[in-house]
Amino acid sequence: MNWKDYPQNIKVRLITSFFNRAVSSAVMPFMALFFALEMSKVWAGLFLVFTVIISFFINLIGGYISDRFPRKKVLLSTSSLSAVMFLLMTISLIPVNNVIWLFAIAYVGFVITSSLGRPAMHAIIIDSTTPENRKAVYAIDYWMINLSMAIGAALGGLLYVNHQIELFVLLSVTSAILPISYKIWLIDVHTNHLEKQHQNVFIDLIQNYKVAFQDRPFVKVVVGSMFIFAAEFSLNSYIGVRLAETFKTVTIGNFDIGGVRMLSILNIENMLLVVCLTFFITKITDRFNKQKMMLAGLIIYGIGYVTITSANSWYLLVIFGFIATMGELIYSPIRNAEQANMMPTDKRGSYSAFSNLSFSGADLIARSTIVIGAFLIPTMMSVYIGIILMIGIFLVYTGLFVKSSQPLINKKAILTATTKMFIK
Repeated sequence: MNWKDYPQNIKVRLITSFFNRAVSSAVMPFMALFFALEMSKVWAGLFLVFTVIISFFINLIGGYISDRFPRKKVLLSTSSLSAVMFLLMTISLIPVNNVIWLFAIAYVGFVITSSLGRPAMHAIIIDSTTPENRKAVYAIDYWMINLSMAIGAALGGLLYVNHQIELFVLLSVTSAILPISYKIWLIDVHTNHLEKQHQNVFIDLIQNYKVAFQDRPFVKVVVGSMFIFAAEFSLNSYIGVRLAETFKTVTIGNFDIGGVRMLSILNIENMLLVVCLTFFITKITDRFNKQKMMLAGLIIYGIGYVTITSANSWYLLVIFGFIATMGELIYSPIRNAEQANMMPTDKRGSYSAFSNLSFSGADLIARSTIVIGAFLIPTMMSVYIGIILMIGIFLVYTGLFVKSSQPLINKKAILTATTKMFIK
């Protein structure tokens, strides 16, 4: 699919999110460090947990709003308010003022406004694509996300310590450009707005999500994705902690690679492989049956992360990091496209918001592995991650491709095949 063939909304989304994410990725990963230095570690931890909880619930409200009202207007309002929040954060960092309470309030404001607008943007993307081109769109979006985050991480590493204010000024300017771009180029093709069913807006919101909760195949995909993402998220939680504590330093020339650097190498390897191989892998998988490709990709992904969870040799970590990323490149565009195909036209905002439970839940599971890892040896943690992945693969595959009317034996066969692959 050539660039000129992409719908206008997709081009707007890809270009604007690339620059916005590149700049925000230079700042946002340092928020825990910033609040810990300015306040305390305990305050920072509690504050950031609070923002995660707030983000989840506001995201659900955003999904409801994006189905009830014109999505372009929702996006214009929330992106404009996000730009104001970044401006307030920037002002609070000026040395003469340095008002930490203003920064914290503005940060919470940004979390709220961005969470309100996110489902609308996701829904607009689905509205602007078709089942035929959706996989190609998600593939390039996936590629640009990783490229922008890699650029952002490099910018942050080079500039955050000594040029913090300049980075926030750049982020404020970039954020201010977004609503202008949306106003000029974004086209709201959604006209089938959700009608209000109840006088009480809270009851109406709950009833709206009740439909998504009752959609059993979609719930299976969301919950299954949560288990699958948890393996990757554990890289920067349990696996990172384990490497920092137990990885034996390797010396290459005059360069020492300890546990923390090994973790950085794994993250860099993942980003580089995604940037370099996304379109190549997608082109290959397009030739084969999507069901078999997604199952194969998930199994390869699972084998990679199960091994990384307990491996302590640099070459095993690098090799199975490569394997895990290959599996991710195979399954991810297919899963994203097929999940989008499941969303009803008039509830895409709500379904998109509900699907974000996958990321919130995966983050919580990944964080819990640090606690569980304090009681289990690494090889048992590999077993634990393997079980989580098997459940996730089973749920995602059956939710997407196995109809309830099909014999149960098919589902058992999938689970048996997956189990054998992990045992081997």
